[in-house]
Amino acid sequence: MRKVHLVLRLFFAANMGIRAIARAVEASPATIGDYVRRARVAGLGWPLPETLNEAALEALLFPPTRATQVMRPLPAWSHIHRELRRKGVTLALLWQEYKAEHPAGVQYSQFCVQYRAWAARVDAVMRQTHRAGEKLFVDYAGHPAHVVDRATGERREAQVFVAVLGASNYTYAEATWTQSLADWTASHVRALTFFGGVPELVVPDNLRAAVTVAHRYEPDLNPTYQALAAHYGMAIVPARVRKPRDKAKVEVGVQVVERWILAALRNREFFSLAELNAEIARLLERLNARSFRRLPGSRLSAFETLERPALRPLPAQRYEFAQWKKARVHLDYHVELERHYYSVPHALIGQELHVRYTAHTVECLYRGQRVASHPRSSLPGQHTTLAGHMPERHRQLTQWSPERFRRWAAQSGPNTQVFIERVIKARRHPEQSYRACLGLLRLGKTYGEPRLDAACHRALALGTHRVRSVESILKHRLDEHAVPATQQTLDLPTTHDNLRGAHYYH
Repeated sequence: MRKVHLVLRLFFAANMGIRAIARAVEASPATIGDYVRRARVAGLGWPLPETLNEAALEALLFPPTRATQVMRPLPAWSHIHRELRRKGVTLALLWQEYKAEHPAGVQYSQFCVQYRAWAARVDAVMRQTHRAGEKLFVDYAGHPAHVVDRATGERREAQVFVAVLGASNYTYAEATWTQSLADWTASHVRALTFFGGVPELVVPDNLRAAVTVAHRYEPDLNPTYQALAAHYGMAIVPARVRKPRDKAKVEVGVQVVERWILAALRNREFFSLAELNAEIARLLERLNARSFRRLPGSRLSAFETLERPALRPLPAQRYEFAQWKKARVHLDYHVELERHYYSVPHALIGQELHVRYTAHTVECLYRGQRVASHPRSSLPGQHTTLAGHMPERHRQLTQWSPERFRRWAAQSGPNTQVFIERVIKARRHPEQSYRACLGLLRLGKTYGEPRLDAACHRALALGTHRVRSVESILKHRLDEHAVPATQQTLDLPTTHDNLRGAHYYH
């Protein structure tokens, strides 16, 4: 207001023109003219009354406008926020519906501005907008639960798996012993069963069970985890490394589970994983039924009305946990899995296959096509062979044959020859013995044929025809010691004065 005082003094007392005053006070002529006009309207001159302070002067020169404000009806912003999470719903569509109901309502630009201002006042958990049925966020809680061993009193840690649906925040939690691949996939299966449907995307963290090689643009997923997603028709989009906002839903969901479930159980002792999960399920039901703080309804009501209809139905069969490994087809057209051998078509000898195995089946795939399937066997050292995988004439398809191994064994020594013969006869098909014969051949090259023959002599004396036994004898240099004499059996008489006989009991 000091500049206003100066302008009024120069105009009324010094009789300076408006342009001269504008140059003197460094203001525009339009501004100076506006000050003078307002002073004349207020009936002011110079000098100003002594009782007129700056606040009163400002009230006279710049009175508040009395423009009438039209009160326009506004929508329920919580309803707009909830409807935005439905598939295909946009702010433009919701504005059109609002204008159809309230023709005198605000225009589209003001509608968007006021909604975003309302959404900014809502907490971070609810401010994110996710389409219903689109994303499921999964992770493990940072704080483990504990189970007490009744026998020893030892406290064992249990990992807490958390899954949160994006649109409704509907939450699932359970405890497992580990974060291994088996527990990770099993928790997904139980979570999808709990939700009763399948989302479009799953957003995990970069733990080892989900991502084998983390990358910002093309992460390598674990094959088993990828197979689970294919079974349910989901896509997996891992969060970026060190970008927690990519999975903010589950980050907050983990906090909620830790505060409302794990913290509530901190003074309880559980003696089995099933007992712990039963209590987690009870508290989880209460958590999902809790009302939102700034939105109407709860996780459960939002899930029932918004998310459940958007989820795709579960497949007819649950996913069965499977693991993968690479294996090369040996010359006996078998691949090895946990010391058991499974046949594949003989034309694949020397090729590398992918072996997918579950608790009950073993599948062999070559370039993405299944070439063999067998029931899982736990018998070590045995073979599971299909007749259709065997060649019609082995000698024409491979340079190895039982006769060749017999000729080589005869050159090594008589004991080696006898040992090889027993190895071949111990198998149902001679080709199944080729791997053991080649192992024995390798031992001859490593330790020398004389030592190998002596080791075979010792193995035969002990009554074994396993290559691993021969290898152990050579490794511990037992072939350089004398072979222990075999124990003689005693032929005892069948009659004796101290023997009662059958007639004693009649």
